[in-house]
Amino acid sequence: MSDSATNDGFGTDEDGRPHTGDGTRAVRAGLPEPVKHEPTLPGPVFAAHFHLPGEPTGPYTYGRDENPTWTRLESAIGELEAPGRDDVETLVFASGMAAISAVLFSQLRAGDVAVLPEDGYQVLPLVRAQLEAYGIEVRTAPTGGDAQLGALDGAKLLWIETPSNPGLDVCDVRRLAEAAHARGALVAVDNTLATPLGQRPLELGADFSVASGTKQLTGHGDVLLGYVAGRDAAAMSAVRRWRKIVGAIPGPMEAWLAHRSIATLQLRVDRQNATALKVAEALRTRPEVTGLRYPGLPDDPSHRIASQQMLRYGCVVSFTLPSRARADRFLETLRLVEGATSFGGVRSTAERRGRWGGDAVPEGFVRLSVGAEDPEDLVADLLRALEESAD
Repeated sequence: MSDSATNDGFGTDEDGRPHTGDGTRAVRAGLPEPVKHEPTLPGPVFAAHFHLPGEPTGPYTYGRDENPTWTRLESAIGELEAPGRDDVETLVFASGMAAISAVLFSQLRAGDVAVLPEDGYQVLPLVRAQLEAYGIEVRTAPTGGDAQLGALDGAKLLWIETPSNPGLDVCDVRRLAEAAHARGALVAVDNTLATPLGQRPLELGADFSVASGTKQLTGHGDVLLGYVAGRDAAAMSAVRRWRKIVGAIPGPMEAWLAHRSIATLQLRVDRQNATALKVAEALRTRPEVTGLRYPGLPDDPSHRIASQQMLRYGCVVSFTLPSRARADRFLETLRLVEGATSFGGVRSTAERRGRWGGDAVPEGFVRLSVGAEDPEDLVADLLRALEESAD
């Protein structure tokens, strides 16, 4: 794991320049300059239109185009995704899928080739069908083993999801980005599971870092949000134009709640990641648990690459129980883990992914999102549920 994960305060880098740790950055990201008697984080701006006499110049004209609350959130996310860089633009969206769609449909045209992971988020097959309906060729390959390398010839855009959801495979972003760029393709990385504190795709060579802020970024299960951060001005201009056309914009309240939540991101991520490792270590001792995956485990198939490019390993653990019935009994027996989809929240959740269809996983496959409960309590609850759900 990168040493930068341990930077938790002010200090200096190897050249003596000042730097800021993840915790300090998260707490202060996107805040305006302090003004006497004004709030540290101004409240949400609810406006469909703004005063605009004369020529329509200035940053805020109409509520579908820009909003001051978005601006502060976009600045905050940009500071986390690309610390110290001023050439990165960030745009927020109404959901993670709105952000994903904005990149794909703004960059691709009929006759183009897109390469997607075949083991990614379960909505991607729907996206593939829509791309193909528009005359775009879609190729897929697994995340593990950098298998997407074999599908890059002639591609216009490579879509990477690492770690993959729900299988938790990891690919080498630097290697894939270099290969894609050599062939003239753009590279987008779905950074939802890692968060900007776990992985910074733009620093690894990607053109876009895309994520659902619904998950661990906001962390409380009460906001739908997505974002795109990019370093190519022309490409991001197209993404912005797409947002304007389809109107996939977040509400000011959602944007404000997201910005508020980012202040605790480092605290939540570090707690949840540390607990996830303890959970994985406990589950590996159980004979009924197979296919256990967590990139932080030294013997996980993804650990080597993950340790080279990730700052933190994430809060999701996946594993398989012997049958659908056993998995259902296990989930029903849990007391501290809520049965719910999604991941990244402060309250632990789990589900049997096969209930949705669309994921190539066994019937007993469980995706567990580790929350901020006391590690000992959570491990005890999981082990108790395994015992009580046995045949």
